[in-house]
Amino acid sequence: MRVNYQVNASPQFGILSDDQCQEIVSAALRVLEHTGFVLHADSDEIYDLLREGGATVEGTCVHIPPPVVRHAISTAPEVLTVYGMVGDDSTNLEIRPNHIYYGLGSGCVQFMDPTTGERRRYLREDASAVAQVADGLRNIDFVQSLGTVDADPRLTDVYEFAEMAAHTRKPIVTYARTLEIIEAIHEIAIARAGSEEEFLRRPNYLVLGSPASPLFGEVEPTKRVVYCAENQIPYISCTAPTAGATSPATLAGTLVQSTAEVLAELVITQSVNPGAPFMVGGVVSIMDMRSGILSYGAPELSMLCAAFAEISRSLGLPYYSTAGCTDSKCVDQQAALEGTFSILIAGLSGANLIHDTGYLEFGTTGSLQYVIMMEEVIGMTKRLLRGIQVTDETLAVSVIDRVGPRGQYLTDDHTMEHFKTESWFPTLLDRQQWEGWASQGQKSLGDRAQERLNRILDSYETPGGYEALREEIDAILAKVEARVAQNS
Repeated sequence: MRVNYQVNASPQFGILSDDQCQEIVSAALRVLEHTGFVLHADSDEIYDLLREGGATVEGTCVHIPPPVVRHAISTAPEVLTVYGMVGDDSTNLEIRPNHIYYGLGSGCVQFMDPTTGERRRYLREDASAVAQVADGLRNIDFVQSLGTVDADPRLTDVYEFAEMAAHTRKPIVTYARTLEIIEAIHEIAIARAGSEEEFLRRPNYLVLGSPASPLFGEVEPTKRVVYCAENQIPYISCTAPTAGATSPATLAGTLVQSTAEVLAELVITQSVNPGAPFMVGGVVSIMDMRSGILSYGAPELSMLCAAFAEISRSLGLPYYSTAGCTDSKCVDQQAALEGTFSILIAGLSGANLIHDTGYLEFGTTGSLQYVIMMEEVIGMTKRLLRGIQVTDETLAVSVIDRVGPRGQYLTDDHTMEHFKTESWFPTLLDRQQWEGWASQGQKSLGDRAQERLNRILDSYETPGGYEALREEIDAILAKVEARVAQNS
C-alpha cells in the first residue's frame, strides 16, 4: 500500500503565499477599523444595525473592528448554487472552492454588430442575441448582457435582464442601478423560476454590485446591497479600483484597499441577514499613465485578480474574477494575446465566476465575434486545468508491453477507450494540412468565428412556453416604466 503519496489533480499556480494573504487581510482590517468606510444611506436603520453589531458610526463614516468583520465572514456561506433559468440542472453553477465558470461581461456602451462587424451603439435586441449565443456555447457557463441598452438609463438594466431571461437556459449575472429596477428584475426572475418559494429554493441569477473606490458607498448601491440580503439574492461585491488613481499605485496597497471595500459590504449584508449569499469580486487593474485608461489587457490585471482570488479563498468566500478581455479596438492579434493570457491565469487562480469575456476597448465595446474566439481558449484552458491523471490504467505499462518495440497504438483498444477523454478537440482552430485549409477558402480564425456566430444565431430555437413568459415579462416592464415615468 502506498502512503504519503501526493497528487496534483491539476496544474499548480500561486501569486501570494498564505502568509502574504494573511498580511493583506490584516492590513485591510486595520483600514476598516481606523480609516473606516463612508456609507451613504437613506435612513438611519442600516447605521443602527451596524452599531448594534459593534461598529462605530461617526456621521456617515463607519469604523468596523476586526471581530465584527470576522463574525460576518463566519456567517457568509462558503458554498452556494445558482440554478439555470429553466430548471435544467446541467447549467447549474456549483460555486465552491476551485470550481471555475466563465461568462460574459456587461455595461459596454458600444457593440460590434454581429452581422456586419460595425461598431455602433448597443441596442435592446442585442441583449437577446447575446443570450442566444451564450446559450449555444458549451464553455460559456453564465450570461451577462455584454452591453448597456441605448434607452432611458433608468430602465436599461431591466430591459437587458428581460431579454436575457427570455432567451437563455443558463444562470444570469445582472446589474441594477436603482432599487425600483432591482425589484422589477427580481419579479422577472421569480416569474422565470415559477414562484417566490421556488426562487428561494433555486435562485437563478446573481446581482452585480460595487463599492466605490476609495472606501465609500452611495445611497442607491447601499439600497441594492440591503435588498439582496433581505431577499436572499446572491450578491457580488465587485470593487473596481484603478491602481495609481483610485487606489494606491502599489499592487499590494490596491489589494488591501479592495479587500477592505468588499469586506465592508460583507458586513452590511450579514448585518441585515446573517447567511445571505455573498461573493467577493474585483475588476482590479492599473491606470495606464500614458492614456488614463483602466487597462483590461495589462498583466497586472491578471496578477491582481489571481491574488484577490487567493485572498478570498483564504477567507472562505467565493470570488468573481475578470478575463477574456482586451484593450484592442478590434478582434485582432492583440485581442487574442491579451484575452488568452487572462483566461489562462484566471482559470489557474481557481476563481469561481470569471466574467468580462468579449470586452474590447478596455471594457467599452462588446463583441460576440470575440466571445466566440475566447470560448475556444476557455475550452483549451479547461482541458489544461483537468491535468494529467496518473493511475495504473493511464500509466499503460501493460499496453506498452503488449504493443512492444516498433509496434503501433492507433488500432489498439486502449487508444479507442481513452483518446476522446485525454485529447481536446478544437471547434474553431484549424488543424488541417495546407491543402485542406486552402480548399476551404483559406479562412482566418476571424472568418471561422464569424461563420460560427452566424450559425448559432440562425439555428436558435425559442424555448417552449416563450409566449406566456413574454407576456408576463412585458407586464412587469409596463409597471416599472409607468413608475419611472411618474417619478420623472
